[in-house]
Amino acid sequence: MRIKAQISMAMNLDKCLGCHTCSVTCKNTWTNRPGTEYMYFNNVETRPGTGYPRNWEDQQRWRGGWTLANGKLRLASGSAAVRLAKLFYNPEQPVLDDYYEPYTYDYETLTTSPRREHQPVARPRSVVTGERMEVTWGPNWDDDLAGTQTARKDQNLEAASEKIGNAIKMDLEDLFMKYLPRTCNHCLNPACVAACPSGAIYKRDEDGVVVISQDQCRGWRACVPACPYKKVFYNWKTNKSEKCLFCYPRLESGQPTLCADTCVGRLRYMGVLLYDMDRVREAASTTDPGALADAERDVICDPFDPEVIAAAREQGVPDSWIDAAQHSPVYRIVKEWRLALPLHAEYRTLPMVWYIPPLSPAAKRVELRSGLAEADEMRIPVQYLAELFSAGNPEPVRAIIDDLVELRRYMRAKEFGPDAVPGGAGPYTDEQAQRYDEMYRLLALAKYNERFNIPESARPTAEECHACQVAAGFNSVSVPEEALR
Repeated sequence: MRIKAQISMAMNLDKCLGCHTCSVTCKNTWTNRPGTEYMYFNNVETRPGTGYPRNWEDQQRWRGGWTLANGKLRLASGSAAVRLAKLFYNPEQPVLDDYYEPYTYDYETLTTSPRREHQPVARPRSVVTGERMEVTWGPNWDDDLAGTQTARKDQNLEAASEKIGNAIKMDLEDLFMKYLPRTCNHCLNPACVAACPSGAIYKRDEDGVVVISQDQCRGWRACVPACPYKKVFYNWKTNKSEKCLFCYPRLESGQPTLCADTCVGRLRYMGVLLYDMDRVREAASTTDPGALADAERDVICDPFDPEVIAAAREQGVPDSWIDAAQHSPVYRIVKEWRLALPLHAEYRTLPMVWYIPPLSPAAKRVELRSGLAEADEMRIPVQYLAELFSAGNPEPVRAIIDDLVELRRYMRAKEFGPDAVPGGAGPYTDEQAQRYDEMYRLLALAKYNERFNIPESARPTAEECHACQVAAGFNSVSVPEEALR
């Protein structure tokens, strides 16, 4: 048993406002340089829709993630020989048009235009070529279902329609939509790391964050198609690959990522998970794709187990991190309450960003009849959510939604009495009541320190190093042993 620590995130999709604040703050901080104009390490998609980049979920085209062949994991992009043959020309490589061509406007026309009969217009110009262009696509072209013609092309919608035997309606009275924030998942079994020919992508041992060494990257771009979530980007200016780094400079000082810190809806939770590295391959090799989410949960270890604590210490996990894992909001949501699922578990990368499926509004006729709808009466079809979060298996999604609906019944009965709940509620045991009270507190009322429990880095801090230098001089710096624990 090799216990490792992983900084993880959980998102409650019921609370996402679609305001894109997370995308804007991430963009302004990490991708405001030449060559990164088209990159969005964090983006918010409207579903149903084709997403960003366009149709990123179509692995028949992109061949991202892992596949299971004869019980063994292999990259979907092919063997080492196949990937070597595609090193200089890769047909699965996305192009700029799949993302969008970044543009600005010719504002100088407005300020330098002479007097004329008609108002001058600032036309869009490509940031890449400088030429005039027509804007036909963008990173959030489907925002709020701006055009159902693209929403209908969502392959999850098509797959769900096939499984339930009839087309999911997109008429106005049956229309549904939700927001899906996406960032790098910092997976336990990252395909981008395995595909990199130069070994520039690696998973940090201390916190599990997947990063790219800009010194070692040679710009082969094998990582871009290998990532099934298309969250590795190519900088056309520096000829290097770049990706979300989970704001690890902030994590090292005990602060959450910028996208989580600035989230208006307070839907993001961050904390430490302890996992058994020896069981990662076994979990990713689970034969039934619908059971992959449960297999990934089984990799996560109980931070209160004495054997886990001893094994974690043996692997060098600091006591502060073990304590943070014991008070992690992500552990409670993912493992203890089993309320969250990974995005597209069938890619077998074992993502460490988890999602609580949304409770969509019920039809008016259902509200009048029962007040609280069941999972299959929600406006968003359960099968559609299952295509996103549980490899097409509707049971995990249905169980979570039913649990969240029961939480609403419990809180309504607690506030207004059992008679206020159509069909009745309870009775609840003391254990159930405590569980629902804690769930309500964390999901609805949690303060900043309850949503984020991130320990400082195990590395010596700048203040500790400075104190050592002041005491011993710059020529003989010694770091205290307790600073390295």
